[in-house]
Amino acid sequence: MQLPLQITFHNMESSPFLEACVREHAAKLERFFEHIMACHVVLDAPHRYHKGKLYTVRIDLTVPGEELVVRHAKPADPAHEDPKVAIRDAFDAIRRELEDHARRRRQDVKAHTAS
Repeated sequence: MQLPLQITFHNMESSPFLEACVREHAAKLERFFEHIMACHVVLDAPHRYHKGKLYTVRIDLTVPGEELVVRHAKPADPAHEDPKVAIRDAFDAIRRELEDHARRRRQDVKAHTAS
């Protein structure tokens, strides 16, 4: 990446393990689009008073001409009680967004014109 990865922990202590997990997933994004300018990941732990302890992950990815954002929170998915699973799912979603962006840049996507 051209700019460093920024990782923010919200409502939780920073974790070297989770930080390494985020860095590993972020590094893989360059396979899909080389010109990533910045990546900001926010890991959010549930508040104590919330029912269920599901983690949310927000990824802001800056690419030339656009900012791609994914806020991954599946309230019905009990697997997101594991922050590593929440991270994986968020990066899967941002990867799909990045692949779509790369296709648009290459003009692989057929543009619909009004007749």
